[in-house]
Amino acid sequence: MACLISSPNLVQGMLVEQPSHNQLFSHAWNLNKTSNHALFSKRCRLPGHRSSKSSRMVRSALVERLQGSSSVEEEIESEFIRELKQDLQAEEDPRLLREIWREVQGLNDWEGLLDPMNSNLRQEILRYGEFAQSSYDSFDFDPHSKYCGSCKYGRAEFFEKMDMAHYGYHICRYLYATSNINLEKFFRRSSSIRSIWSPHANWMGYVAVTSDEEEIKRLGRRDILIVWRGTVTYLEWIHDLKNILRPAHFRDNPHVQIESGFYDLYTTKEENCKFCSFSAREQVLAEVKRLVERFKGEKLSITVTGHSLGGALALLSAYDIAEMRLNIVRDEKKKTKKIPVTVYSFASPRVGNLKFKERCDELEVKQLRVVNVHDKVPTMPGLIANEKNKLQKYLEDTVHFPWSYAHVGTELALDHAHSPFLKPTADLSCAHNLEAHLHLVDGYRGKGRKFSLANKRDIALVNKDSDFLKSEYGVPPRWRQDHNKGMVRNSEGRWVVPDRARVEHHPPDTAHHFALAMKVAHDPQFNVLRGQQHGV
Repeated sequence: MACLISSPNLVQGMLVEQPSHNQLFSHAWNLNKTSNHALFSKRCRLPGHRSSKSSRMVRSALVERLQGSSSVEEEIESEFIRELKQDLQAEEDPRLLREIWREVQGLNDWEGLLDPMNSNLRQEILRYGEFAQSSYDSFDFDPHSKYCGSCKYGRAEFFEKMDMAHYGYHICRYLYATSNINLEKFFRRSSSIRSIWSPHANWMGYVAVTSDEEEIKRLGRRDILIVWRGTVTYLEWIHDLKNILRPAHFRDNPHVQIESGFYDLYTTKEENCKFCSFSAREQVLAEVKRLVERFKGEKLSITVTGHSLGGALALLSAYDIAEMRLNIVRDEKKKTKKIPVTVYSFASPRVGNLKFKERCDELEVKQLRVVNVHDKVPTMPGLIANEKNKLQKYLEDTVHFPWSYAHVGTELALDHAHSPFLKPTADLSCAHNLEAHLHLVDGYRGKGRKFSLANKRDIALVNKDSDFLKSEYGVPPRWRQDHNKGMVRNSEGRWVVPDRARVEHHPPDTAHHFALAMKVAHDPQFNVLRGQQHGV
């Protein structure tokens, strides 16, 4: 029976009505192929229902029917069939995420999942990207605030305030770093004399774990998540980088080197500051050790995400976790297995030298680097000697060139010029913006394929902290801000900045779990052969 299926899909302010299957067949077979071919193609793509099984069946049937046609317009029909086949290839993966989660986490370096873009992978990139974005949206970067440099919300209310409670994660601890290092433009400090929270520390992100049983079932494992905050202001911090490599010394190999600014941010602590009495490194390793020990009988994954400098910290901490063998567990039969360690980074700079990259590969640290080809940050440091230079290994091993850097992992290169929603701009911060990256991920179908929003992610989010959308969409630039800038009216009717709950620092067992982490790191019984099965 022919019918009209109403679809509440908003496309440029208009409700889209989906034609029934019979109507599609009628149009497909009777339309004039030359004058109405473009309209025919558009109608058959079922706006708003690309991922539905019914629309896939319709297009599959159309392909079969047209392939059996002996019409004189065979050339046009062949072109149309190719378009339909491309659509079918870009359709939603019928497999459940829990069935292929290891591949989505990079087991095979995302081979076959990027072109065309796999729907499960796209959703995971967007999900982890939103976790990275939450570290910006929750950060108090107002220099007039007495809480500048801290998180606006406590752990218990964080995901609710971020409208992310449905993601099913629980924050276990916050991460802090000292601002007393040579990255002054990266940190935010309060200009208030009455600053009460900390003169030295900045909130850097959090460690969370999947707590909702339905989400664990959907993911196929329990996920330990580490989120690193990136840069609030574009590119100012990059000028602080000394472009100097230094040995990591997380192991005894002095040839594995990382950029000194990243190293200092990750490893420096401030004994006189309760938030920085442990370095960011000690904080994250202690918490990962605690969580792995707590859930060691379950299937686990360790995922690290961040944008910009946060992406650099994500890779550095992922390498550290693997180098310290915290992702290695021993089951009841005393067999050792690896927990997969995956990095989803956005607009991240290079972190270390070629030896660092090679060591990450040996440790099977997987990184998917999402970049905008117009962004300059991923090209630094290492403008001269980098992974694109065929002589890099010679320069590093023989000449000992001191400024040799190499990206790690697999690159997903996107181009904001392909989005019809974004305007041309000379503002470099737009190309670096995280929400713009997530917009591009949603619209990316594969190389040479037309930009089309698969998840219909709200385009207004692009202008949350930028001026990148075309003016005809009517979205004001940099629209996100706290209601009344956080001011509230007190019982006396006066407008004041409310006091916040006491800022949390470190759990009392941090030193204990960090000591256990170091003990595991140097335990010879935890040596694992390369290529052993992933996942526990």
